[in-house]
Amino acid sequence: MRLLLDTHVFLWWLADAPDLTHNARKAIASPVNECFLSLASCWELAIKISIGKLKLSQSVDRFVTEQMHVNSFRLLNIEFSHVAKVEHLPFHHRDPFDRLLVAQAISEKMPIVSADSVLTNYGIKRIW
Repeated sequence: MRLLLDTHVFLWWLADAPDLTHNARKAIASPVNECFLSLASCWELAIKISIGKLKLSQSVDRFVTEQMHVNSFRLLNIEFSHVAKVEHLPFHHRDPFDRLLVAQAISEKMPIVSADSVLTNYGIKRIW
């Protein structure tokens, strides 16, 4: 199964954070699942670093590239169809990054691994 990782899940996975549930950890680690990180999450990381809300040991481009390789994660590009789908989403969530992730999950028919329970209001499968 193809899984879309929310930004915080990507970071928690890398940090082996206790916040990550057993169910989420099991789904990410399963060899039958293919994990994707959205380009929207990369953009979110870059913004958070630039405004001082996140600190990484290296630049975002090097950090993400290395971690994607080490963890065999794949990048999910942002397509125009993903952006266009945002127009029709109800405002259960106001965060633009999360709204784009929802649009991608719907468009690509992928469950999202996320602690954010509000995402289930969009009718997508959330693994947590």
